[in-house]
Amino acid sequence: MADTYDAIVVGARCGGSPTAMLLARKGYNVLLVDRDHFPSDTLSTHMIHPPGIARLQEWGLLERLVATGCPAISTYRYDFGAFAIAGRPASTSSAGGINVGYAPRRTILDKLLVDAAAEAGADVREGVTVEEVLFDGDRVTGVRARTRGGASATETTRVVVGADGRHSMVAKAVRPDQYNDKPPLECAYYTYWSNLPVDGFETYVRPHRGWGVIPTHGNTTLVVLGWPHAEFETNRKDVEANYLKSFELAPDFAARVRGARREEPFRGGAVASFFRKPFGPGWALVGDAGYTKDPVTAWGISDAFRDAELCAAALDDAFRGVRSFEEAMSQYQRTRDEHSSPMFDLTCGFAALEPPPPEMQQLLAATAAHQDAQDQFVSMMAGTFPVPSFFSPENVARIMLP
Repeated sequence: MADTYDAIVVGARCGGSPTAMLLARKGYNVLLVDRDHFPSDTLSTHMIHPPGIARLQEWGLLERLVATGCPAISTYRYDFGAFAIAGRPASTSSAGGINVGYAPRRTILDKLLVDAAAEAGADVREGVTVEEVLFDGDRVTGVRARTRGGASATETTRVVVGADGRHSMVAKAVRPDQYNDKPPLECAYYTYWSNLPVDGFETYVRPHRGWGVIPTHGNTTLVVLGWPHAEFETNRKDVEANYLKSFELAPDFAARVRGARREEPFRGGAVASFFRKPFGPGWALVGDAGYTKDPVTAWGISDAFRDAELCAAALDDAFRGVRSFEEAMSQYQRTRDEHSSPMFDLTCGFAALEPPPPEMQQLLAATAAHQDAQDQFVSMMAGTFPVPSFFSPENVARIMLP
């Protein structure tokens, strides 16, 4: 049977729509399907760090996001109780000169991305559930899908791209190798507040508690709070009471919350962390389907954008015969893992919600004593300064000097 599509992308959010858009812009025949209709919401930390914003700019989509009224985030602040580290991310070429972030509502961001994929020429089908991944031997050849109205369709392709989240049905079908597994370390719940003053991206770190405060659309502020996974069952019996009680560990912030108004119900849960091999015969994975980590550092969207770009470029090379599929996709995996691993490890450390080791406490305290070191730390957390460079022996020695 002749291939109907060059690529079928399953999942149309932050990993899938950019992948479909970039392939369609290169002239490929792409089908993009999602079980949801857009706009629609999904669990999210909302934050897009500067490297992700740089990609939106490269794709010609940043002006559209800005036009929605989403506030720019130019400062990052990490409150450790005894001291705080605050500053502005550096403007570097690695992030396209961008040094601000945005935290859009997913109803707005995902619709923007889906529309961009359609404008690029992708065949976008909403309200379509993929029920089966089709194989010829060990090679994926297409999908069988069904609309909400019950109509069924079988589509064939050169490659199926799973962009359908950490519980990816594509991944379940192809059974990729999984590595660097971490169990859920925390559980996190969030809601939105009005009349809550906020200064950029705020993070509070306390023993066995941590929370982030992020301005988003509609003059509201997202506040996401985490506690150790061991407390999951106990605290979920009264999420609101335990959520609000935690803020008393930072009295000034607790007072701000008391003056604010909660606008929506609580949402949340717990997330295991892992890497999956992101390719095989006739298939690929992007976004959370291929690589998931705890949301405490809010890197999910930005990493999904990066992986969409890497995956689309690798598939383009394979389709054009520049490199074999195996060679091109192996490079995609190596690059993804090389870029992701340092922040993955740092994220898992934060997600444990345990007091940092004495050496780390000393380094953070020394960082708080110098504004240039503070700016370097927030640049690392924002993705404009490499994690290994911050923790290099030379840099640590420079920060620790009296």
